[in-house]
Amino acid sequence: MKKYDAIIIGAGHNGITNAAYLAKAGLDVLVVEKNDYIGGGAVSRELHNGFTYSNCSYVCSMMRQAIIRDLDLPKHGMMVIPYPGALAMGENGEVFHSYSNDEVAYNHTRGVSPHDADGLMRLFADLSRYAQVIRKTLMRTPPDPTSFKPRDIKELLFLAKEFWKLGEREIYEYVRFFTMSAADFLDEYLENDLIKAYMAVSGIIGTALGVYSPGSAYILLHHVMGDVDGNLGAWGLARGGMGSISKALEGAAKEYGAEIRTGAPVEKIIVKKGKAVGVALENGEELMSNIVVSNLDAKRTFTKIMDRNDLPEGIYEKANNFKFRGSSGKVNIALSGLPKFKGAAENPFINRSSTYLIGSMKSMEKAYDCWKRGRWSDDPIVETVLPSPWDPTVAPPGQHWMSCFVQYCPAELADGPWTPEKRDAFGATVINKIERYAPGFKELILHTEIRTPHEIEQEVGLTEGNIFQGELTIDQLLFNRPFPGYAQYRMPVKNMYMCGSSTHPGGGVSSACGANAAREILMDLGKVNTVPEDDCYDD
Repeated sequence: MKKYDAIIIGAGHNGITNAAYLAKAGLDVLVVEKNDYIGGGAVSRELHNGFTYSNCSYVCSMMRQAIIRDLDLPKHGMMVIPYPGALAMGENGEVFHSYSNDEVAYNHTRGVSPHDADGLMRLFADLSRYAQVIRKTLMRTPPDPTSFKPRDIKELLFLAKEFWKLGEREIYEYVRFFTMSAADFLDEYLENDLIKAYMAVSGIIGTALGVYSPGSAYILLHHVMGDVDGNLGAWGLARGGMGSISKALEGAAKEYGAEIRTGAPVEKIIVKKGKAVGVALENGEELMSNIVVSNLDAKRTFTKIMDRNDLPEGIYEKANNFKFRGSSGKVNIALSGLPKFKGAAENPFINRSSTYLIGSMKSMEKAYDCWKRGRWSDDPIVETVLPSPWDPTVAPPGQHWMSCFVQYCPAELADGPWTPEKRDAFGATVINKIERYAPGFKELILHTEIRTPHEIEQEVGLTEGNIFQGELTIDQLLFNRPFPGYAQYRMPVKNMYMCGSSTHPGGGVSSACGANAAREILMDLGKVNTVPEDDCYDD
């Protein structure tokens, strides 16, 4: 029987990234994936004739530039198309544009609110400073604050040095920032409710927090510290859909010799004498390896595919208590033509950007209140993106694919389990909201794919449909992710590691978790490191 150097469970983007770097170092690597396709949440599939949906993740910003360069992903087909901004539409027809060009953005905002034109400049400047500190940790292994090992002390000193660079006043503000709600934070810069609502959306994406919930300010920061071509905070579209990123990673991994096997769901991790020695597939086949790396989330790893008796005391409970609280839905729609959003005739930019149908800060909080009661709102927060005007590969000529990200959608309903009828009713609610902003929208619909947290969990394997493999709250960040003592990608069973978004730095299509885990594995095996570490631009 063949024995691999490493078996990686799950061919999501982090799992494939991990495989690429281990294979680059000369290891014999196998990735096993339950689905008959790769990518996990970063996937593109044709579910209607000629239309390619990015079924889950849909825009690109978090992907680490160092990894793109190091694995030469453009050679393997990755191409990101920057788009020129976004806009928010209010309840009474008002529109706010956020342009990628600073001068254009300032002049437009000044026409809406002179105060907020200057306020947004200050806001983005402060967020940029805060982001630079966090960005410098993304491609580094979190230190153990209880350890006296030289490496941990060095990393703690590095963090302290970066923190100190902020200056005395900024340090106070930075610490305060992490405890704030998005609403309270934005109140210090902005007056206009629609502009605040537009900015606040980034503080609630994928999380079970409202705009007034403490901690949502950090979620906002998490979503503005990515970049496209070095433009901090910019977003782009992956040509061919988000699955093209996973396929580019697959190309790099296979070029280095990694093997990827689809249609191979794992039943359990095999543990003998306290060591992970391989995996057993659901078909009964056993595959052996020197190490096992899980790209699944913490709960699925420790409570679904491991025997509780193989775990040290307390680990099962920690994994079971790791917070997910799924809160997002996704609706993909094939259209026979461009929707006619109110105001689109005067400003075609509306159909060529992210469009946030958000109403107001109060309506956003009301949608969150519905989630807390185990139901979805009749007035959900909807972000629509039309990739097809920029990327003709995702829809037939003259037709369009619309991606709709929806907040909030509960993983568990108060009136019982999700059913196909409830799923369709949720989708109808989303479509009805779009119809209010774009009259005649329903007449354009050719096909609809509706994903609640239930569908996301069943197909992709994200527990409770949480898009980050666990909430990005302060108690689940850095050396607390997934839980204290195990944040350095090594797990409590010897020769076992984790590389998914349940580890630092968390969710988003970044590849950082997979790369960081590979660095630690190579160190433990005494191999030369093949993973880039620092991915930050100079201040």
